[in-house]
Amino acid sequence: MQSETEREYTASKISDARPNKLTNGNVWKVLLLYALPLFGSAFVQQLYSLVDLLVVGNFAENGALAVDAIGNATVFVNILLAFALGANNGCSVIIAKYHGKNDKKSLLETVSTAVISYSVLCLAIMVLGFSLGRVGLIGLGAHSMYFNDCLTYLYIYIGSMPFVFLYNLGCGICAALGDSKTPFIFLVISSALNVGLDLLFVWGLGRGVAGAAWATLIAQAISCVLTVVVVYRKIRAIKPAEKPAKFNKAILRELTVASVPVIMQQSFVSVGNFFVNKCINGLDETGDAITGFTTAFKLVTIATMSMVTMSGGLTNFASQNVAADKPERARKGLWVIMVYTAVAAVIFLALFVSFPEFFARLFVQKEKLTPAALGYAVRFLFLVSLFLPIVGVKIVADGMVRGCGGNLGFAVSTFSDLILRVAFVYILIDVGLGFDGVCWAWAIGWAIGMLIAVAFCAFGMKKMKKSTAAQSQPAQEPESAHAA
Repeated sequence: MQSETEREYTASKISDARPNKLTNGNVWKVLLLYALPLFGSAFVQQLYSLVDLLVVGNFAENGALAVDAIGNATVFVNILLAFALGANNGCSVIIAKYHGKNDKKSLLETVSTAVISYSVLCLAIMVLGFSLGRVGLIGLGAHSMYFNDCLTYLYIYIGSMPFVFLYNLGCGICAALGDSKTPFIFLVISSALNVGLDLLFVWGLGRGVAGAAWATLIAQAISCVLTVVVVYRKIRAIKPAEKPAKFNKAILRELTVASVPVIMQQSFVSVGNFFVNKCINGLDETGDAITGFTTAFKLVTIATMSMVTMSGGLTNFASQNVAADKPERARKGLWVIMVYTAVAAVIFLALFVSFPEFFARLFVQKEKLTPAALGYAVRFLFLVSLFLPIVGVKIVADGMVRGCGGNLGFAVSTFSDLILRVAFVYILIDVGLGFDGVCWAWAIGWAIGMLIAVAFCAFGMKKMKKSTAAQSQPAQEPESAHAA
């Protein structure tokens, strides 16, 4: 059975003019149905990455060291993922814009240009990753006890980057066309497969960290293939009046402008985490601090990335409605997503604050987790979770700013948050707060970043309102016309 998007594109020119489901209908209902699968996808995708920690922490021979190995490798994995996420967001925003305008030719040119340009980018990233991976881990200060496992996990993940890129690109295209359910379904399938393969390779075959990495690669490959097949069918169903070009330099510039802020945000966050991890690695010789931080940080990331994805839904919604000359609807979408995100933030906060020890113990068996490591995890999880509603406001404001084309504001709020977090980690540890300084650095960075994001969002909405008022004001007729 064809989806609504497919039916829309395969209809005649008359039926082509029927409303897009993101630019019409009740905003609360439309965004709920659109954002829920996005939220679910982000949640499952984060669980997907947590499975490796859960399985190796509980079934590898030395669970705590295995968790440390994956935790340190993930610092570099996230830098690589920054480019894939940038491809997803950049492509999604531009396609949503042309979809809102019903410009099929430009939409198809965006897809083909994105596939070509991001494929080249992926190849370059893989070359850099294989060349600099060992040097990076040495610079991070990864302990010799788990260094080889860490490097193995990193290299295998680098090998999976083509699947990661194509999957994220496909998800971005589906979301921009209004289909947020298909990527979610495929992600659930591949996540279930990842769990099974992790148990097989780590527990059954005793392959440890390397087994977890191979399980992730295979599951990602299957998820990628399924998504690409669906996207190919959707694209084939679009029939433009003119033949689109395979590569469009003007659209490449648009993709670059839309993608670079997200790539910079995600990569700067990961670079910041590099310095944070390096600092935490130096807090003790036992590795308890990095074990506790890795465990708690993964849990907090589930919450923040789920909210980021809902904000991405707002970006597409706002982009389509602004392009369709419906700015008031875009503004209403901001408040709707703000409410949905606040609900999610409070749920995560309640769970993490009420049961921090329970969630921390999910990753490493009791006999493999030292009391000190558990204490670090609980402290970070408890304190930082209290600020989840604050960072939720920042994330939603950023999404609205990007949907309206304000990439500068998005970049400023994000980099301010990141730079402050990293700076305060070093400052607060240096003044004697130790690991508590790491926790408070997160809270301070989020709070200041939120204020900056809200300021840019308010400015953008005010500017949009003035523009709308100017357009709606009827033009005055010349005096000669009245005289006639």
